[in-house]
Amino acid sequence: MSASNSRLSLRITRQELVLIFITMVWGGTFLVVHRAMAHSGPFFFVGLRFATASLLLAFFFRRYLRHMTWLEVKAGALIGLSIAGGYGLQTWGMQTISSSQSAFLTALYVPVVPLLQWVFLRRPPGLMAWIGIMLAFTGLVLVAGPPDGSLTLNAGEIATLLSTLAIAAEIILISRFAGQVDVRRVTLIQLMVASACAFVFMIPNGESVPTISTPLLLSALGLGAASALIQVTMNWAQRSVSPTRATVIYAGEPVWAGVVGRIAGERLPAAALLGGVLIVCGVIVSELRLRRKKAVPEQAPLEP
Repeated sequence: MSASNSRLSLRITRQELVLIFITMVWGGTFLVVHRAMAHSGPFFFVGLRFATASLLLAFFFRRYLRHMTWLEVKAGALIGLSIAGGYGLQTWGMQTISSSQSAFLTALYVPVVPLLQWVFLRRPPGLMAWIGIMLAFTGLVLVAGPPDGSLTLNAGEIATLLSTLAIAAEIILISRFAGQVDVRRVTLIQLMVASACAFVFMIPNGESVPTISTPLLLSALGLGAASALIQVTMNWAQRSVSPTRATVIYAGEPVWAGVVGRIAGERLPAAALLGGVLIVCGVIVSELRLRRKKAVPEQAPLEP
């Protein structure tokens, strides 16, 4: 007779531990961006943020820039476009929603990916993905805070949800080119492209250059340094960490953003907090896989 057992498994490597730390930093940036919207338009701030990050990287990595390849330019440009779309829409949305709410909604990009694969690649989601999708959708309804039980989203929430598509593309592209490019050079290119695109997006958004103030400069400098650290680390770690495992780790981002927002005085309703918990659970569950142990045949008893 034979038997098989099912188990859920998650391993943590050195690279994944570094990504966990980066996720904590990433979560803390939401409140800074939210506060910066009082001094600047969203796309100008994103452009200034990544321009600052680009200058910092160019200073520290200037010795490695002379051997840049066409593949690195291509990879950096594609990833930079995704970053500009993701951060631009996310920042634009934070004009009307709190930093904690933005962080929880941003996390929805993980359970949405299986649905996109089903639509475009004809790959239906598995059982765990379906459970994660249902948990995340329920959390979305609660975080959005509809007054009458229906799912009503304001412009900020819609923009944040759209940003999740670009963020998912960023993570997939980083994994696609990881191991083929120099992390330092490709990170610099993607930050420069993201900055340039954000400044261009100011035109259709009707933004003008704001008055340069001390809070704006300090926010841009701090977030520029954080962005440089985050992007370099993501490119380095995802050379050995799969997109699936990376997205599970990134699921902790809204938790840290919620903690920072709470300390700063943001008070989400109890229903929204519950919704945030469900979204994080949905993110993690959707990336878990059932693994079956191979059946071990029973040995026949030895004859006397």
